[in-house]
Amino acid sequence: MFVRWICGGFLFAAAASGLAGTLAQFRTVFGDIAVELYDQDKPATVQNFIRYVQSGRYTNGFSHRLIPGFVLQAGGYVVTNRGAANWDWVAVATDPPVTNEFTTGKFYSNVFGTIAMAKTIDPNSATSQFFFNLADNSASLDSPANSGGFTVFGRVIAGTNALAMFNRFQNWIYPYTTVPQLTNLVLYEYFNPPFDTLPLLNPSLVDSNQLFLDITLLKIEVAAKADHTCDISWNSVAGLTNRVEFTTNFPAVWQLLHATNGSGGMMTTTDTTTNASPRFYRVRVAD
Repeated sequence: MFVRWICGGFLFAAAASGLAGTLAQFRTVFGDIAVELYDQDKPATVQNFIRYVQSGRYTNGFSHRLIPGFVLQAGGYVVTNRGAANWDWVAVATDPPVTNEFTTGKFYSNVFGTIAMAKTIDPNSATSQFFFNLADNSASLDSPANSGGFTVFGRVIAGTNALAMFNRFQNWIYPYTTVPQLTNLVLYEYFNPPFDTLPLLNPSLVDSNQLFLDITLLKIEVAAKADHTCDISWNSVAGLTNRVEFTTNFPAVWQLLHATNGSGGMMTTTDTTTNASPRFYRVRVAD
């Protein structure tokens, strides 16, 4: 689910347009995680991430590093021939490193529910790998002495319950002497680096047990027009139902404005209501 407030009917009719920013959806077996990206404050970092998504280099990507109570890291490897017997791991082809934006724009701390760039000791070494903070890691990752500080470029706005599930993974050493029997817990086991903290859903090295993070992007713009109506435009998700919804208050009671099959390109619908009540919009993507 993607959520973003914007516009406001009559009250904001004088505004030319509003930029809602880029939202990313991470689909996992535990549920969807919606992330607001900080386009304006961390522009180079966000554009770097978007390029990897749009180029397809994150397709069939999975988390290769999980430290419960610390981070969930991905963006370094993908599975080829997913679902086939000859599946394999391959490294993501990387672009030149992005300049560290730790001190660029507004400062965002490495607290639970934020997403940041992974890198080496070189402050300007981040390429394709990113991580979710699974706890308040500000004491270590916000320090400029630690690789120049780790740039937070987004935050989870929906799906924190799914993100918190990764803190419930249990550590087991491979190979097992016995297969552990657990209830409502998932596992991760140790292999050789870089998969020495590889999360698996079950203690068997098959592709279906990888912790996939399927990523899609959504960018919403709302233009308030002279007749007090609003055009809502968004970068649609292909092959799924894209639902444009609105609410006039919070806690929200979302109402359907428009539903359509996504084309994968920009789509626009018009809210023809001209009353004086501000409206808040979201685009929700569903199977």
